[in-house]
Amino acid sequence: MKPFISDYNNKNTIPLYIQLYRHLKNQITTGEMPAGERLPSLRSLAASSGLSVTTCGLAYDQLLTEGYIKSRQRSGYYVASLPGTAASPGGEQDAGRLDLSSSDLGSSQYLYDLTAFDFQKWKKCLSRVVNEHPELLLFESDVQGERALRFEISKYVYASRGVTCEPDQIVIGAGTQQLTAHLCRILRRLGVGYVCTEDPGYLPIQQIFKDSGFSIGRIPVHADGIAIDCLPVNVRSAVYVSPANQFPTGSVMPIGNRYRLLSWAAANDSLILEDDYDSELRYFGRPIPALQGLDTAGRVVYLGSFSSTLFPAIKISYMILPPALAAVFHEIKSDYTQTCSKHEQLALAFFMEDGYYYTNIRRLRSLYAQKLTATLEAFARYGGDLVTPRDTRSGISILLDVRSDQPAADLCAAAAALGLHVSPLRTGSGAAPADPAKPATQNERHLIFYYNQIPLEAIDSSIRDMVGSWKNL
Repeated sequence: MKPFISDYNNKNTIPLYIQLYRHLKNQITTGEMPAGERLPSLRSLAASSGLSVTTCGLAYDQLLTEGYIKSRQRSGYYVASLPGTAASPGGEQDAGRLDLSSSDLGSSQYLYDLTAFDFQKWKKCLSRVVNEHPELLLFESDVQGERALRFEISKYVYASRGVTCEPDQIVIGAGTQQLTAHLCRILRRLGVGYVCTEDPGYLPIQQIFKDSGFSIGRIPVHADGIAIDCLPVNVRSAVYVSPANQFPTGSVMPIGNRYRLLSWAAANDSLILEDDYDSELRYFGRPIPALQGLDTAGRVVYLGSFSSTLFPAIKISYMILPPALAAVFHEIKSDYTQTCSKHEQLALAFFMEDGYYYTNIRRLRSLYAQKLTATLEAFARYGGDLVTPRDTRSGISILLDVRSDQPAADLCAAAAALGLHVSPLRTGSGAAPADPAKPATQNERHLIFYYNQIPLEAIDSSIRDMVGSWKNL
């Protein structure tokens, strides 16, 4: 095994464990470390490389997850057999093995932080389903979602968000967009043909309503949330809002406006679709209570997701329907099938039942709070007159006001070249709004910067390099 030499201080900063992981993977795929070769113990590798045991462990975990190495109990780690590399001593070949690291995975260009989620506990829950209840996997999932998970969700949202419901009011789906498609069918049955959405807001949702034939009203967002005075009157409609942490502006709807919104819904026989996608991720002070908990007239549909609090690849979301809407769904649900993995639903139920989800939320709040602080400090240090961040004190991203003549797409591409996820802020009309507190300028760009997956130790240098690249465009 070749010695590992870190280049962490170079311009293109890459976390140490990723450097080590790539170093070892290269030796394995080139055959320099043949199949069956025993890898050094974590302590030996840490001593020879000058890295911590934790860093070495993260690198080994990634190699193990991707199949480059195998673990033998009480023996250690060994190089796995891969196509195109030297065969193991026993001649074993893993013919046809898929090499994910060489695939075009798209989002894998970005930096990532494996410490943000405990995959070992998740693996334990996945295994528990297979080991203890394999018979459940021989049948399709309930179109409404597994009852065990709906029960755990009902307990969690009441304790954490003040949301009151029964498991029969909960519908689970493979992402908020699929649930929105169900909502479209329910709204049609109720005679609702007009939907208001936030502007700026979550564009895929707007597109689903539009494609389903709904008339769309785009309502501007201010510092205190959606402009309630702009909502239609004397027209039965629905409004899609995210009052706890509006995406992408981060505005929070105060309690007075929440009651005003509920009054609007009651007065106009309308509905409120409350997207509470990452409300748990509020880092200073207590999370804002859900609008649904204030609703006494059955006007609020509550939407939640696990993508921000577990990991993005798990497409499990849920909606909580008022009793009248739940009755409509029960009438139509036999026409559809569940597209969300039953295995993952059951694993998540165990994950919540065993307390792992609650522990994970507490860890994320602490970790992301540190990352947000480091992000703001880095922009204060390097941003100068070029970049001004808007602190929302929550979520997984922040808005950046960038004073540049360069197109937003070029700024985002420069960030992506450094492994950083930045996207343009767009409204339904395609234009990017400025801060309501100041007039727009011709050379101002508004970008969404996702900091949550950047390793904490890499945030400062990553932002330094990104701002530097923008200055050189």
